[in-house]
Amino acid sequence: MGQHRLTPLRSTGGPPGAARRTGIRAAALAIAVGVTTVLSGTLLAAARAEVTPSLGYDVADSGSPYAVAQMIGAQQAWAEGWTGTGVDVAVIDTGITPVPGLDAAGKLVTGPDLSLDAPGAPVPGLDAHGHGTFMAGLIAAEPVNGSDNADPGEYTGMAPGARLVNVKVGAYDGAVDVTQVIAAVDWVTEHAHDPGMNIRVLNLSFGTDSDNDYQVDPLTHAVERAREQGILVVAAAGNDGKPTKDLADPAYDPYVLAVGGDDPNGTVDLADDNVPDFAQHGTAHRPVDVIAPATHLIGLRVPGSYVDTLDDNAGQVGDRFQRGSGTSQSAAVVSGAAALLFQKYPQADPDTIKAMLNDNAHALLRGHGKASAPGQMLYSGHGIVDVAAALDATPGTDPQTWPTSDGTGDLEDTRGEATVADPEPLEGEQDIFGHPVDTAALAAQRSAGSAWTQGIWNGSRWSGDGWDGLTWQQTTWTGSRWSGEQWSGSRWSDMTWTGSRWSGNGWNGSRWSGSRWSGSRWSGSRWSGSRWSGSRWSEWSHS
Repeated sequence: MGQHRLTPLRSTGGPPGAARRTGIRAAALAIAVGVTTVLSGTLLAAARAEVTPSLGYDVADSGSPYAVAQMIGAQQAWAEGWTGTGVDVAVIDTGITPVPGLDAAGKLVTGPDLSLDAPGAPVPGLDAHGHGTFMAGLIAAEPVNGSDNADPGEYTGMAPGARLVNVKVGAYDGAVDVTQVIAAVDWVTEHAHDPGMNIRVLNLSFGTDSDNDYQVDPLTHAVERAREQGILVVAAAGNDGKPTKDLADPAYDPYVLAVGGDDPNGTVDLADDNVPDFAQHGTAHRPVDVIAPATHLIGLRVPGSYVDTLDDNAGQVGDRFQRGSGTSQSAAVVSGAAALLFQKYPQADPDTIKAMLNDNAHALLRGHGKASAPGQMLYSGHGIVDVAAALDATPGTDPQTWPTSDGTGDLEDTRGEATVADPEPLEGEQDIFGHPVDTAALAAQRSAGSAWTQGIWNGSRWSGDGWDGLTWQQTTWTGSRWSGEQWSGSRWSDMTWTGSRWSGNGWNGSRWSGSRWSGSRWSGSRWSGSRWSGSRWSEWSHS
Protein backbone atom coordinates (compact mmCIF):
# COMPACT_ATOMS: atom_id res chain seq x y z
CA MET A 1 0.00 0.00 0.00
CA GLY A 2 2.97 2.32 0.38
CA GLN A 3 3.78 4.96 2.94
CA HIS A 4 1.13 7.41 4.07
CA ARG A 5 1.37 10.95 5.34
CA LEU A 6 -2.02 11.78 6.71
CA THR A 7 -4.30 14.70 7.10
CA PRO A 8 -4.71 15.84 10.67
CA LEU A 9 -7.79 16.48 12.60
CA ARG A 10 -6.55 19.83 11.64
CA SER A 11 -5.36 20.42 8.12
CA THR A 12 -1.69 21.20 7.96
CA GLY A 13 -1.95 24.22 5.73
CA GLY A 14 1.65 23.64 4.73
CA PRO A 15 3.49 21.59 2.17
CA PRO A 16 4.50 17.99 2.86
CA GLY A 17 7.69 17.92 4.84
CA ALA A 18 7.15 21.32 6.41
CA ALA A 19 8.70 21.70 9.86
CA ARG A 20 6.49 19.99 12.40
CA ARG A 21 5.02 21.54 15.54
CA THR A 22 6.48 24.98 14.93
CA GLY A 23 4.43 27.20 17.18
CA ILE A 24 1.82 24.50 17.68
CA ARG A 25 0.82 24.39 21.36
CA ALA A 26 -2.83 23.87 20.87
CA ALA A 27 -5.51 21.33 20.75
CA ALA A 28 -4.39 18.21 19.07
CA LEU A 29 -6.47 16.09 16.76
CA ALA A 30 -8.56 19.15 16.42
CA ILE A 31 -11.74 17.21 16.32
CA ALA A 32 -12.36 16.81 12.87
CA VAL A 33 -10.05 16.34 10.14
CA GLY A 34 -11.01 19.62 9.14
CA VAL A 35 -14.26 18.57 9.62
CA THR A 36 -16.65 21.24 10.54
CA THR A 37 -17.19 24.64 9.08
CA VAL A 38 -20.07 26.66 10.49
CA LEU A 39 -21.19 29.25 8.02
CA SER A 40 -21.95 32.85 8.68
CA GLY A 41 -23.24 35.66 6.59
CA THR A 42 -25.70 35.11 3.76
CA LEU A 43 -26.90 31.55 3.49
CA LEU A 44 -26.51 29.59 0.32
CA ALA A 45 -27.62 31.03 -2.93
CA ALA A 46 -29.30 27.69 -3.37
CA ALA A 47 -31.32 28.00 -0.18
CA ARG A 48 -35.03 28.44 -0.69
CA ALA A 49 -37.05 31.35 0.64
CA GLU A 50 -39.90 29.29 2.08
CA VAL A 51 -38.97 28.80 5.73
CA THR A 52 -40.80 26.19 7.78
CA PRO A 53 -41.82 28.16 10.90
CA SER A 54 -41.25 25.27 13.32
CA LEU A 55 -37.70 24.79 12.07
CA GLY A 56 -36.42 28.14 10.87
CA TYR A 57 -35.22 26.80 7.53
CA ASP A 58 -36.71 25.56 4.29
CA VAL A 59 -36.87 21.76 4.13
CA ALA A 60 -36.16 22.01 0.39
CA ASP A 61 -32.75 23.44 1.25
CA SER A 62 -30.21 20.83 0.10
CA GLY A 63 -28.52 21.04 3.50
CA SER A 64 -31.61 20.04 5.45
CA PRO A 65 -31.68 16.48 6.81
CA TYR A 66 -35.00 16.04 5.00
CA ALA A 67 -33.26 16.68 1.66
CA VAL A 68 -30.19 14.65 2.61
CA ALA A 69 -32.40 11.69 3.54
CA GLN A 70 -33.94 11.93 0.08
CA MET A 71 -30.56 12.05 -1.61
CA ILE A 72 -29.18 8.94 0.08
CA GLY A 73 -32.42 6.92 0.00
CA ALA A 74 -33.04 7.02 3.77
CA GLN A 75 -36.63 8.20 3.38
CA GLN A 76 -37.39 5.16 1.24
CA ALA A 77 -35.75 2.98 3.88
CA TRP A 78 -37.96 4.46 6.62
CA ALA A 79 -41.06 3.80 4.53
CA GLU A 80 -40.01 0.15 4.39
CA GLY A 81 -39.61 0.03 8.17
CA TRP A 82 -35.84 0.41 8.50
CA THR A 83 -34.95 3.15 10.98
CA GLY A 84 -31.94 1.66 12.81
CA THR A 85 -33.97 0.30 15.71
CA GLY A 86 -31.94 -2.06 17.87
CA VAL A 87 -28.61 -0.76 16.58
CA ASP A 88 -26.20 1.26 18.72
CA VAL A 89 -23.95 3.83 17.04
CA ALA A 90 -20.94 4.90 19.09
CA VAL A 91 -19.90 8.53 18.61
CA ILE A 92 -16.38 9.38 19.76
CA ASP A 93 -16.34 13.16 19.66
CA THR A 94 -16.76 16.24 21.87
CA GLY A 95 -19.68 14.71 23.72
CA ILE A 96 -23.42 14.76 23.10
CA THR A 97 -25.85 17.12 24.80
CA PRO A 98 -29.46 15.87 24.96
CA VAL A 99 -30.99 18.78 23.12
CA PRO A 100 -34.47 18.27 21.59
CA GLY A 101 -34.24 15.46 19.07
CA LEU A 102 -31.71 13.59 21.23
CA ASP A 103 -33.52 13.78 24.56
CA ALA A 104 -36.03 10.94 24.31
CA ALA A 105 -35.88 8.32 27.02
CA GLY A 106 -33.30 5.69 26.16
CA LYS A 107 -31.89 7.60 23.19
CA LEU A 108 -28.43 8.12 24.67
CA VAL A 109 -26.06 5.86 26.54
CA THR A 110 -23.34 7.94 28.17
CA GLY A 111 -20.03 6.12 28.11
CA PRO A 112 -16.90 7.29 29.94
CA ASP A 113 -15.89 10.92 29.67
CA LEU A 114 -12.23 10.73 28.61
CA SER A 115 -11.91 14.43 27.77
CA LEU A 116 -9.75 17.04 29.42
CA ASP A 117 -13.01 18.52 30.71
CA ALA A 118 -13.77 15.40 32.77
CA PRO A 119 -12.08 16.33 36.07
CA GLY A 120 -14.68 18.27 38.02
CA ALA A 121 -17.31 18.15 35.28
CA PRO A 122 -20.73 18.62 36.87
CA VAL A 123 -22.34 16.37 34.27
CA PRO A 124 -19.83 14.14 32.42
CA GLY A 125 -20.21 13.65 28.69
CA LEU A 126 -21.99 16.90 27.85
CA ASP A 127 -20.90 18.65 24.69
CA ALA A 128 -19.46 22.05 25.61
CA HIS A 129 -18.04 22.43 22.10
CA GLY A 130 -20.94 21.67 19.74
CA HIS A 131 -19.33 19.32 17.21
CA GLY A 132 -20.39 15.98 18.69
CA THR A 133 -24.04 16.97 19.08
CA PHE A 134 -24.09 18.16 15.46
CA MET A 135 -22.85 14.73 14.32
CA ALA A 136 -25.21 12.85 16.64
CA GLY A 137 -28.20 14.70 15.21
CA LEU A 138 -27.28 13.85 11.63
CA ILE A 139 -26.92 10.21 12.61
CA ALA A 140 -30.01 9.60 14.70
CA ALA A 141 -32.12 12.63 15.74
CA GLU A 142 -35.79 11.85 16.28
CA PRO A 143 -38.83 14.06 15.58
CA VAL A 144 -39.53 16.05 18.73
CA ASN A 145 -43.32 15.84 18.52
CA GLY A 146 -43.64 12.11 17.99
CA SER A 147 -44.66 12.59 14.38
CA ASP A 148 -43.67 10.46 11.41
CA ASN A 149 -39.96 10.35 10.61
CA ALA A 150 -40.65 11.69 7.11
CA ASP A 151 -42.60 14.70 8.39
CA PRO A 152 -40.98 17.70 6.63
CA GLY A 153 -41.80 19.84 9.64
CA GLU A 154 -39.42 17.84 11.84
CA TYR A 155 -35.64 17.50 12.06
CA THR A 156 -34.86 13.81 11.58
CA GLY A 157 -31.45 12.10 11.37
CA MET A 158 -30.62 9.31 8.97
CA ALA A 159 -31.33 6.50 11.49
CA PRO A 160 -33.92 7.93 13.89
CA GLY A 161 -34.51 4.56 15.55
CA ALA A 162 -30.85 3.97 16.43
CA ARG A 163 -29.44 4.52 19.90
CA LEU A 164 -26.33 6.64 20.41
CA VAL A 165 -23.41 5.73 22.67
CA ASN A 166 -21.60 8.90 23.70
CA VAL A 167 -17.87 8.62 24.39
CA LYS A 168 -16.51 12.10 24.95
CA VAL A 169 -12.86 12.79 24.13
CA GLY A 170 -12.87 16.40 22.90
CA ALA A 171 -12.80 19.26 25.39
CA TYR A 172 -14.88 22.43 25.21
CA ASP A 173 -12.46 23.91 22.66
CA GLY A 174 -12.06 20.67 20.70
CA ALA A 175 -8.73 19.76 22.30
CA VAL A 176 -7.90 16.07 22.41
CA ASP A 177 -4.79 13.93 22.27
CA VAL A 178 -4.56 10.80 20.17
CA THR A 179 -4.10 8.68 23.31
CA GLN A 180 -7.60 9.68 24.41
CA VAL A 181 -9.01 8.67 21.04
CA ILE A 182 -7.22 5.30 21.06
CA ALA A 183 -8.45 4.68 24.62
CA ALA A 184 -11.99 5.53 23.50
CA VAL A 185 -11.85 3.14 20.53
CA ASP A 186 -10.54 0.41 22.82
CA TRP A 187 -13.38 1.06 25.27
CA VAL A 188 -16.02 0.86 22.54
CA THR A 189 -14.52 -2.37 21.22
CA GLU A 190 -14.41 -4.08 24.60
CA HIS A 191 -17.90 -2.99 25.67
CA ALA A 192 -19.72 -3.22 22.32
CA HIS A 193 -21.52 -6.43 23.21
CA ASP A 194 -22.01 -6.05 26.95
CA PRO A 195 -25.49 -7.01 28.18
CA GLY A 196 -27.87 -4.39 26.83
CA MET A 197 -25.34 -3.03 24.31
CA ASN A 198 -25.23 -3.61 20.56
CA ILE A 199 -22.63 -1.29 19.04
CA ARG A 200 -22.38 -2.07 15.32
CA VAL A 201 -21.23 1.32 13.99
CA LEU A 202 -18.46 3.62 15.23
CA ASN A 203 -18.49 7.20 13.91
CA LEU A 204 -15.12 8.99 13.81
CA SER A 205 -15.60 12.50 12.43
CA PHE A 206 -11.95 13.41 12.82
CA GLY A 207 -8.45 12.22 11.98
CA THR A 208 -4.77 13.01 12.24
CA ASP A 209 -2.00 13.56 9.71
CA SER A 210 -0.07 10.56 10.99
CA ASP A 211 3.44 10.01 9.68
CA ASN A 212 3.07 6.27 10.24
CA ASP A 213 2.24 3.73 7.59
CA TYR A 214 -1.18 2.38 8.47
CA GLN A 215 0.36 -1.07 8.99
CA VAL A 216 2.15 0.09 12.17
CA ASP A 217 -0.07 2.95 13.34
CA PRO A 218 -1.50 2.56 16.88
CA LEU A 219 -4.82 4.20 15.97
CA THR A 220 -5.39 1.97 12.94
CA HIS A 221 -4.62 -1.08 15.06
CA ALA A 222 -7.38 0.04 17.45
CA VAL A 223 -9.98 0.50 14.71
CA GLU A 224 -9.04 -2.80 13.07
CA ARG A 225 -9.66 -4.51 16.38
CA ALA A 226 -13.09 -2.85 16.48
CA ARG A 227 -13.84 -4.32 13.06
CA GLU A 228 -12.83 -7.76 14.29
CA GLN A 229 -15.47 -7.40 17.00
CA GLY A 230 -18.25 -6.73 14.48
CA ILE A 231 -18.13 -2.94 14.38
CA LEU A 232 -18.12 -0.98 11.12
CA VAL A 233 -15.78 1.98 11.59
CA VAL A 234 -16.89 5.01 9.56
CA ALA A 235 -14.20 7.69 9.31
CA ALA A 236 -14.08 11.17 7.79
CA ALA A 237 -11.68 11.51 4.86
CA GLY A 238 -10.47 14.99 5.81
CA ASN A 239 -10.82 18.49 4.42
CA ASP A 240 -7.48 19.25 2.83
CA GLY A 241 -8.49 18.50 -0.75
CA LYS A 242 -5.07 18.66 -2.35
CA PRO A 243 -4.65 16.16 -5.21
CA THR A 244 -1.61 14.55 -3.60
CA LYS A 245 -2.95 14.44 -0.05
CA ASP A 246 -3.58 11.06 1.55
CA LEU A 247 -6.66 10.41 3.61
CA ALA A 248 -6.60 11.21 7.31
CA ASP A 249 -5.80 8.61 9.94
CA PRO A 250 -7.74 6.33 10.48
CA ALA A 251 -9.62 6.79 7.18
CA TYR A 252 -6.45 5.80 5.30
CA ASP A 253 -6.70 2.30 6.74
CA PRO A 254 -8.41 0.22 3.99
CA TYR A 255 -10.41 -1.76 6.57
CA VAL A 256 -12.52 1.25 7.58
CA LEU A 257 -15.23 2.91 5.52
CA ALA A 258 -13.59 6.17 4.39
CA VAL A 259 -16.18 8.85 3.61
CA GLY A 260 -15.48 11.82 1.38
CA GLY A 261 -17.62 14.84 0.60
CA ASP A 262 -20.34 15.53 -1.94
CA ASP A 263 -21.62 18.97 -2.93
CA PRO A 264 -25.28 18.69 -4.01
CA ASN A 265 -25.08 22.14 -5.64
CA GLY A 266 -28.32 23.19 -4.02
CA THR A 267 -30.52 20.42 -5.39
CA VAL A 268 -31.57 16.88 -4.51
CA ASP A 269 -30.85 15.82 -8.11
CA LEU A 270 -27.64 13.78 -8.01
CA ALA A 271 -26.83 14.51 -11.65
CA ASP A 272 -25.34 17.94 -10.83
CA ASP A 273 -23.30 16.87 -7.80
CA ASN A 274 -19.54 17.07 -7.54
CA VAL A 275 -16.80 16.76 -4.95
CA PRO A 276 -16.16 20.10 -3.21
CA ASP A 277 -12.65 21.47 -3.34
CA PHE A 278 -12.08 21.13 0.39
CA ALA A 279 -12.91 17.43 0.62
CA GLN A 280 -10.00 15.04 0.81
CA HIS A 281 -10.36 12.21 -1.68
CA GLY A 282 -7.16 10.26 -1.24
CA THR A 283 -4.72 9.03 -3.82
CA ALA A 284 -4.65 6.20 -6.31
CA HIS A 285 -3.47 3.64 -3.73
CA ARG A 286 -6.17 4.62 -1.21
CA PRO A 287 -9.12 6.68 -2.44
CA VAL A 288 -12.28 7.31 -0.46
CA ASP A 289 -14.81 4.48 -0.43
CA VAL A 290 -17.98 6.55 -0.79
CA ILE A 291 -19.12 10.15 -0.53
CA ALA A 292 -22.15 11.81 1.05
CA PRO A 293 -23.53 15.36 1.32
CA ALA A 294 -20.96 17.56 3.03
CA THR A 295 -21.81 21.19 2.25
CA HIS A 296 -24.08 23.57 4.15
CA LEU A 297 -25.66 20.82 6.24
CA ILE A 298 -27.97 21.81 9.07
CA GLY A 299 -27.22 20.24 12.43
CA LEU A 300 -28.44 20.41 16.01
CA ARG A 301 -27.09 23.34 18.00
CA VAL A 302 -25.87 23.40 21.59
CA PRO A 303 -26.83 26.86 22.87
CA GLY A 304 -23.95 28.55 24.67
CA SER A 305 -21.34 26.08 23.45
CA TYR A 306 -17.92 27.03 22.13
CA VAL A 307 -19.13 26.90 18.54
CA ASP A 308 -22.23 28.85 19.45
CA THR A 309 -20.20 31.80 20.74
CA LEU A 310 -17.84 32.10 17.77
CA ASP A 311 -18.17 34.99 15.34
CA ASP A 312 -21.45 36.07 16.96
CA ASN A 313 -22.83 32.68 15.98
CA ALA A 314 -23.75 33.89 12.51
CA GLY A 315 -24.10 30.28 11.38
CA GLN A 316 -27.16 29.80 13.57
CA VAL A 317 -30.33 28.68 11.79
CA GLY A 318 -33.58 29.24 13.66
CA ASP A 319 -33.38 28.50 17.37
CA ARG A 320 -32.21 24.88 17.30
CA PHE A 321 -29.75 24.55 14.45
CA GLN A 322 -26.32 25.39 13.06
CA ARG A 323 -24.86 25.28 9.54
CA GLY A 324 -21.76 23.25 8.84
CA SER A 325 -19.69 21.77 6.03
CA GLY A 326 -17.05 19.08 5.97
CA THR A 327 -16.37 15.39 5.76
CA SER A 328 -17.34 15.20 9.44
CA GLN A 329 -20.90 15.69 8.33
CA SER A 330 -20.69 13.23 5.46
CA ALA A 331 -19.25 10.56 7.79
CA ALA A 332 -22.15 11.06 10.19
CA VAL A 333 -24.66 10.71 7.35
CA VAL A 334 -23.07 7.40 6.30
CA SER A 335 -22.96 6.13 9.89
CA GLY A 336 -26.72 6.59 9.99
CA ALA A 337 -27.08 4.73 6.69
CA ALA A 338 -25.00 1.84 8.02
CA ALA A 339 -27.28 1.55 11.06
CA LEU A 340 -30.26 1.01 8.76
CA LEU A 341 -28.46 -1.87 7.07
CA PHE A 342 -27.45 -3.46 10.35
CA GLN A 343 -31.07 -3.40 11.47
CA LYS A 344 -32.13 -5.41 8.42
CA TYR A 345 -29.06 -7.66 8.47
CA PRO A 346 -28.13 -8.05 12.15
CA GLN A 347 -25.88 -11.04 11.44
CA ALA A 348 -23.87 -9.22 8.78
CA ASP A 349 -20.24 -8.47 9.49
CA PRO A 350 -18.67 -5.03 8.91
CA ASP A 351 -17.05 -6.10 5.62
CA THR A 352 -20.43 -7.11 4.23
CA ILE A 353 -22.11 -3.83 5.17
CA LYS A 354 -19.17 -1.86 3.79
CA ALA A 355 -19.35 -3.80 0.51
CA MET A 356 -23.12 -3.22 0.26
CA LEU A 357 -22.67 0.52 0.65
CA ASN A 358 -19.79 0.56 -1.85
CA ASP A 359 -21.40 -1.68 -4.45
CA ASN A 360 -24.74 0.13 -4.46
CA ALA A 361 -23.51 3.73 -4.40
CA HIS A 362 -24.62 6.16 -7.06
CA ALA A 363 -21.67 6.79 -9.36
CA LEU A 364 -20.79 10.46 -9.56
CA LEU A 365 -20.69 11.84 -13.06
CA ARG A 366 -18.66 14.91 -12.19
CA GLY A 367 -15.56 14.44 -10.11
CA HIS A 368 -13.83 17.38 -8.44
CA GLY A 369 -14.14 19.61 -11.46
CA LYS A 370 -13.22 16.79 -13.81
CA ALA A 371 -15.82 15.38 -16.18
CA SER A 372 -13.77 12.43 -17.38
CA ALA A 373 -14.09 8.95 -15.94
CA PRO A 374 -10.39 8.27 -15.10
CA GLY A 375 -10.49 10.45 -12.00
CA GLN A 376 -13.82 9.09 -10.82
CA MET A 377 -12.64 6.51 -8.32
CA LEU A 378 -9.93 8.77 -6.99
CA TYR A 379 -12.21 11.70 -6.30
CA SER A 380 -15.56 10.17 -5.39
CA GLY A 381 -14.85 6.50 -4.70
CA HIS A 382 -17.79 4.30 -5.55
CA GLY A 383 -20.06 7.36 -5.49
CA ILE A 384 -22.86 8.80 -3.37
CA VAL A 385 -24.27 6.44 -0.76
CA ASP A 386 -27.63 4.93 -1.76
CA VAL A 387 -28.90 3.06 1.28
CA ALA A 388 -32.24 2.21 -0.36
CA ALA A 389 -30.44 0.34 -3.13
CA ALA A 390 -28.17 -1.35 -0.59
CA LEU A 391 -31.18 -2.52 1.43
CA ASP A 392 -32.70 -4.07 -1.69
CA ALA A 393 -29.48 -5.87 -2.59
CA THR A 394 -28.60 -9.39 -1.55
CA PRO A 395 -25.72 -9.45 0.93
CA GLY A 396 -22.69 -11.30 -0.33
CA THR A 397 -19.47 -12.56 1.16
CA ASP A 398 -16.75 -10.01 0.56
CA PRO A 399 -14.03 -10.36 3.20
CA GLN A 400 -11.25 -7.80 3.17
CA THR A 401 -7.73 -9.19 2.95
CA TRP A 402 -5.47 -6.16 3.21
CA PRO A 403 -2.30 -6.30 5.28
CA THR A 404 -3.20 -5.49 8.87
CA SER A 405 -1.73 -3.06 11.37
CA ASP A 406 0.46 -4.33 14.21
CA GLY A 407 0.06 -1.07 16.16
CA THR A 408 3.74 -0.78 17.09
CA GLY A 409 4.42 2.64 15.56
CA ASP A 410 5.28 5.76 17.55
CA LEU A 411 2.47 7.82 19.09
CA GLU A 412 4.32 10.99 18.22
CA ASP A 413 4.14 10.08 14.54
CA THR A 414 0.43 9.30 14.89
CA ARG A 415 -0.16 12.78 16.32
CA GLY A 416 1.26 14.39 13.21
CA GLU A 417 1.28 18.16 13.51
CA ALA A 418 -1.20 18.67 16.33
CA THR A 419 -0.22 18.76 19.99
CA VAL A 420 -2.09 19.74 23.14
CA ALA A 421 -0.45 22.00 25.71
CA ASP A 422 -1.52 22.54 29.30
CA PRO A 423 0.77 24.56 29.50
CA GLU A 424 3.54 22.19 28.37
CA PRO A 425 3.05 20.42 25.03
CA LEU A 426 2.18 16.75 25.19
CA GLU A 427 4.82 15.06 23.05
CA GLY A 428 6.58 11.74 22.79
CA GLU A 429 5.47 8.30 23.89
CA GLN A 430 3.25 9.29 26.79
CA ASP A 431 -0.45 9.69 27.51
CA ILE A 432 -2.32 12.61 29.08
CA PHE A 433 -1.34 11.37 32.56
CA GLY A 434 2.33 11.51 31.63
CA HIS A 435 2.61 7.73 31.72
CA PRO A 436 4.85 6.05 29.13
CA VAL A 437 3.01 4.22 26.37
CA ASP A 438 4.51 1.02 25.04
CA THR A 439 2.55 0.69 21.79
CA ALA A 440 3.63 -2.91 21.23
CA ALA A 441 2.49 -3.96 24.73
CA LEU A 442 -0.74 -2.02 24.33
CA ALA A 443 -1.38 -3.68 20.96
CA ALA A 444 -0.94 -7.09 22.60
CA GLN A 445 -3.42 -6.18 25.35
CA ARG A 446 -5.87 -4.89 22.75
CA SER A 447 -5.65 -8.09 20.75
CA ALA A 448 -6.34 -10.05 23.94
CA GLY A 449 -9.36 -7.86 24.72
CA SER A 450 -7.78 -6.50 27.89
CA ALA A 451 -6.68 -2.96 27.06
CA TRP A 452 -9.30 -1.81 29.60
CA THR A 453 -9.39 -3.47 33.01
CA GLN A 454 -11.92 -2.19 35.55
CA GLY A 455 -11.75 1.35 34.22
CA ILE A 456 -7.97 1.40 33.86
CA TRP A 457 -6.21 2.02 30.54
CA ASN A 458 -2.41 2.18 30.26
CA GLY A 459 -2.03 2.14 34.01
CA SER A 460 -4.36 5.04 34.85
CA ARG A 461 -7.95 5.02 36.02
CA TRP A 462 -10.03 6.86 33.42
CA SER A 463 -13.53 5.69 34.32
CA GLY A 464 -15.64 3.39 36.40
CA ASP A 465 -16.52 -0.03 35.11
CA GLY A 466 -20.27 -0.46 35.24
CA TRP A 467 -23.45 1.12 33.86
CA ASP A 468 -27.12 1.33 34.79
CA GLY A 469 -28.42 0.92 31.24
CA LEU A 470 -28.09 4.59 30.33
CA THR A 471 -24.94 5.99 31.95
CA TRP A 472 -21.51 4.50 32.51
CA GLN A 473 -20.03 4.86 35.94
CA GLN A 474 -17.75 7.88 36.16
CA THR A 475 -14.81 8.38 38.48
CA THR A 476 -12.51 11.11 39.71
CA TRP A 477 -9.14 11.21 38.01
CA THR A 478 -6.13 10.97 40.27
CA GLY A 479 -2.47 11.73 39.69
CA SER A 480 -1.04 14.46 37.51
CA ARG A 481 -1.25 15.70 33.97
CA TRP A 482 1.69 15.30 31.63
CA SER A 483 2.78 18.80 32.67
CA GLY A 484 3.00 17.73 36.31
CA GLU A 485 -0.04 19.74 37.44
CA GLN A 486 -2.79 18.05 39.39
CA TRP A 487 -6.11 17.26 37.75
CA SER A 488 -8.82 19.38 39.31
CA GLY A 489 -12.17 20.95 38.59
CA SER A 490 -10.78 24.48 38.52
CA ARG A 491 -11.34 24.90 34.81
CA TRP A 492 -15.06 24.37 35.42
CA SER A 493 -15.26 26.62 38.44
CA ASP A 494 -17.38 29.28 36.76
CA MET A 495 -19.47 26.89 34.68
CA THR A 496 -22.87 25.46 35.51
CA TRP A 497 -25.17 23.52 33.26
CA THR A 498 -28.72 24.85 33.26
CA GLY A 499 -31.17 23.13 30.99
CA SER A 500 -29.95 23.38 27.42
CA ARG A 501 -27.14 25.91 27.63
CA TRP A 502 -23.97 26.88 29.42
CA SER A 503 -24.68 29.83 31.66
CA GLY A 504 -22.47 32.77 30.94
CA ASN A 505 -19.62 33.06 28.46
CA GLY A 506 -16.83 31.90 30.70
CA TRP A 507 -14.86 29.90 28.17
CA ASN A 508 -11.99 32.35 27.97
CA GLY A 509 -9.35 30.04 26.53
CA SER A 510 -6.93 30.70 29.39
CA ARG A 511 -6.59 27.00 30.03
CA TRP A 512 -4.35 26.60 27.02
CA SER A 513 -1.84 29.11 28.34
CA GLY A 514 -1.32 31.27 25.32
CA SER A 515 -1.79 28.48 22.83
CA ARG A 516 -3.46 29.10 19.53
CA TRP A 517 -4.50 26.93 16.63
CA SER A 518 -1.29 28.04 14.97
CA GLY A 519 -3.28 30.14 12.53
CA SER A 520 -4.91 27.06 11.10
CA ARG A 521 -8.23 25.35 10.96
CA TRP A 522 -10.16 22.17 10.82
CA SER A 523 -11.50 22.42 7.33
CA GLY A 524 -8.62 23.77 5.34
CA SER A 525 -9.23 27.49 5.40
CA ARG A 526 -8.28 30.24 7.78
CA TRP A 527 -10.62 32.42 9.80
CA SER A 528 -11.67 34.53 6.90
CA GLY A 529 -14.06 34.82 4.02
CA SER A 530 -13.47 32.36 1.23
CA ARG A 531 -15.03 30.78 -1.84
CA TRP A 532 -15.93 27.16 -2.01
CA SER A 533 -18.08 25.73 -4.77
CA GLY A 534 -18.89 29.16 -6.08
CA SER A 535 -20.49 30.50 -2.89
CA ARG A 536 -18.92 33.20 -0.77
CA TRP A 537 -18.79 32.31 2.88
CA SER A 538 -17.29 33.71 6.00
CA GLU A 539 -16.61 30.72 8.15
CA TRP A 540 -14.96 29.39 11.23
CA SER A 541 -13.04 26.24 10.76
CA HIS A 542 -10.59 24.59 13.07
CA SER A 543 -8.23 22.27 11.34
